[in-house]
Amino acid sequence: MLELAGIIILGIIAQWVAWRFKIPAILPLILIGLAVGPIATLYTHDGTKLIEPVWHPEYNKGLFPGESLFHFVSLAIAVILFEGGLTLKRNEVLNVGPVIIKLITVGTLVTFLLAGVVSHFLFDLSWPISFLFASLIIVTGPTVITPILRNIPLKKDLSAVLKWEGILIDPIGAVAAVLVFEFIRVGQGEEYTRQALIEFGKTVVVGLSEGFFFAYALYFVIKKKMVPHYLMNVFTLSVVLGVFVLSEQFAHESGLLSVVVMGMVLGNIDLPNIKELLYFKESLSVLLISILFILLAANIDMNDLYLVYNWETLLLFASVVFIIRPLGVFLSTLGSGLKFNERLFISWVGPRGIVAAGIASLFGTRLALEGEPGAEYITPLVFVIVLGTVLLNAATARIFAKISGVFLKESTGILIVGSSKVSRLIGKYLQKNDRHVVLIDSNKENIEKAKAMDLDAEEANIFSDELTDNIEFNDIGYLMALTASEEVNKHAIERFREQLGENGAFRLITSEEMMDPSEANDELLFSKKDDYINLSEVARDYPKINEIDLNSREEYLEYMHRLNNLKDSIPIFVKDLSGEIHIIASFTDMKEIEPGYKLVYLGKPVKLIKEEIQNDVENESEDKA
Repeated sequence: MLELAGIIILGIIAQWVAWRFKIPAILPLILIGLAVGPIATLYTHDGTKLIEPVWHPEYNKGLFPGESLFHFVSLAIAVILFEGGLTLKRNEVLNVGPVIIKLITVGTLVTFLLAGVVSHFLFDLSWPISFLFASLIIVTGPTVITPILRNIPLKKDLSAVLKWEGILIDPIGAVAAVLVFEFIRVGQGEEYTRQALIEFGKTVVVGLSEGFFFAYALYFVIKKKMVPHYLMNVFTLSVVLGVFVLSEQFAHESGLLSVVVMGMVLGNIDLPNIKELLYFKESLSVLLISILFILLAANIDMNDLYLVYNWETLLLFASVVFIIRPLGVFLSTLGSGLKFNERLFISWVGPRGIVAAGIASLFGTRLALEGEPGAEYITPLVFVIVLGTVLLNAATARIFAKISGVFLKESTGILIVGSSKVSRLIGKYLQKNDRHVVLIDSNKENIEKAKAMDLDAEEANIFSDELTDNIEFNDIGYLMALTASEEVNKHAIERFREQLGENGAFRLITSEEMMDPSEANDELLFSKKDDYINLSEVARDYPKINEIDLNSREEYLEYMHRLNNLKDSIPIFVKDLSGEIHIIASFTDMKEIEPGYKLVYLGKPVKLIKEEIQNDVENESEDKA
C-alpha cells in the first residue's frame, strides 16, 4: 500500500516540479525512479529498493507478479498514444506535410541503420540486439518535446514539424521494434526472415483496419447518443483498452498502431464532446506517465547501470546526438522550404520519451529472461539516451534557438478571440498581409465557417488554460478580443495579456465606455463609437475590408474624422510602406504618415466613401458661405 501510494504521490510532485521549472516531466520522474530503485540499494539497510516493481520471492517484496508489470506498461502506453492521436489535426500539417513524412521515413531509416551499426561495434552486441536498440531510439515523443517548445517562441510550421514527428513516429518506432523483436524470437535463416515479415505484415494490416473500424464504430455510438454523457469518457477508455487487447490477439504488438490510428480518426471527424474527451485523456495520461516512468526507472538494477558506466556509452550518446540525428534531419529536409537554421534546430531537438523507455523495458527484460546474449544492455542503454537527450534539450533548446536564429525576437502572430463575421473578415485581411492569424471561439459553427475561409481556427474556451499550453501559439504576440460579450473580452485581456499579448492586447469598447469616454483606456480597438453591434451591422451590409491611399498625416486625420462621422464605415488599421499593420486604438494618432501609407477600413467601397466625403465637404462649404 505504501509503495503504491508513494508512486502516485512522487509522480504528481515530479509533475509539479516540471511545471514549476518549465522542464519535461520525464526528467524528475526518471531521477525519482532511479533514486527509489537501483540507487536505493546503496543506502537502505538491507540493500533492497524502496520501490520494487516486480515481485521477488527472495525479498518477499514487489508490486507486480510475473509479467504483470509489462502488461500494465503496454496498456498504459496504449492510452497515452491514443490521447496523442486525438491531438493530431489535418490542417496543422498542410504546410509541412512532406517534411514530416520524410522525417518519419528517411530520418527513421537513417537512425535505425546508423545507431545499429554504432552500438554493434561499440558494445560488441549481436546485429539483432543492436538493431533492436536502434529501433527503440528512433522515436521522439510529444510528452517531452511539448514542454521544451512551450517556452520557446518559434514559427508555427517549425513547432508543427517537431510536434507531428513526435506523435507519428511513436507507433512507427514501436512497429520497427516489434519487427526486430520478432526476428530475434523466430530464429535464424530463410524461415526467420519470412516468418518475421509475415508477422510484421499482420501487425500493420490488423493495426490499421481495427483502428479505422473501431474509430467509426465509436463515432456512431457517440453520435447516436447510445451512451449517457456521464459514462462517455470511461466508455471511450474501455473501448481503447478493448481495441488494444483485441488487436494483440490477432497480431502481436499491433495494438499500439490500432489505438494511434483510432485516435487520429476520431480527432479529425465531427465527434461530439471531443474537448471533454481530450481533457479526460490528458489527465489520465499525466497520471499514467507519472506512474510508468517511476516504475520503469525503479525496475533497473545497479548491475544494469554498471554495464553502461563507461566511455563506450558516452561515445554512443554523442554519435546519436551530434551525428545520427542531424544527418537524418538534413537528408529528410533536402528540397524543403525549411531554412538551414531551422533544419539545424530540428536536428538539435530530438528528446526520446515514454515509448522508447516503455518498450525497451518490455522487450529488453523479456529477451534477457530468455537468455538472449546482450539483451541486458537494451534497457539501460535506452534509458541513457532518453535521460541524456531530455536533459540536454531541456537545458539548451532555448539557448540553441537563439544561437541558430530561429528564436522569434518579436512574436508577430495575432490571436483573435471570437470567430464572428467581423473577426473572420479582419482575420482574412491580416492573413493576406502575411500575418499568422488564429481565431478561437467556443461556437463550433463559427469555427467551421472560419476554416472554410482557409483561416487557422480552433474551438476553445477562453476560460480554460489550454491556450497557453498550445505550442503552436508560440509566435502569438498580439491579442484582439472581438466577441459580443464584454465579460469575455475583458477576461481575455486580463488572463492572457502576458502570454499571448506581449506586444499588444486590445478589445472592443463597452457600452459604458461609449456613454462615458473618460472610461476609455489603451486597450480599445478602432474607434470610440463602434462596439460589437456596430461592427456586426457594417459587416452584414458591407462585408469587405477596403484600403484608401494616404499622402500625409493631415490627410489621414481628415479621413479619420470623416469616416467616424459617416455611417457604414469603420477605420481599423493603418498599413505602412513596409506592409506592417498598425492597429488604430481609439485615442492614438499616427505620428508620421508618408505617401504610400494606406488607411484600412471596414464598410462601403472606396468609391462610395470618397463620393460621400466630397458631398460632405461641399455641404460644409455651402453652410459656411
